[in-house]
Amino acid sequence: MRIIAGQAKGHPIKMPKGTPTRPATELVRGAIFSSLENMGAENSIVLDLFSGSGSLGVEALSRGAGWVDFVDQDKRCCAIIRENLAATGFSDRAKVYRLNVSRAIQLLNKEYNLILMDPPYSSPEIDSIIEKLALSDLVGKDTILCSTHSTRLPLKPAYASLEMFKELRHGDSVATFFKLGEL
Repeated sequence: MRIIAGQAKGHPIKMPKGTPTRPATELVRGAIFSSLENMGAENSIVLDLFSGSGSLGVEALSRGAGWVDFVDQDKRCCAIIRENLAATGFSDRAKVYRLNVSRAIQLLNKEYNLILMDPPYSSPEIDSIIEKLALSDLVGKDTILCSTHSTRLPLKPAYASLEMFKELRHGDSVATFFKLGEL
């Protein structure tokens, strides 16, 4: 695993040992960020949920994100994220929260331009997390939410006011993009 573009291009990403973490592949990360770039998506304030190794958030920082909040409940994952941030020189533009994602949605109090989610593919809580995000103050009129998931676990076309507007499929992986619909 490595950073694929930007300031830290080619830098290796450490993976947490002894966890079921399955990071987004380079192909999937590349497709996500290429799509975001083509959309002209703003990435100044980013939230990386189910961070694992932090690969999505560190990729965002490498590509110019101003700030990334990382959320993972596993202390080993949080330690690896901190190591990856220190190794890439991005520690001063990020904060790592060791929290359950549902709790983080309740506690965090800023609006994000981009929310990245890479939850466990078999997680039955993906729908409820997206629903909670849709109803939270973390999502604003220009926020884009991107969640990876398995093709065997399709997401709904809408969650409250968040509406699906794009899907990218790569093998068993899907990256689904949401934004607020017309209010």
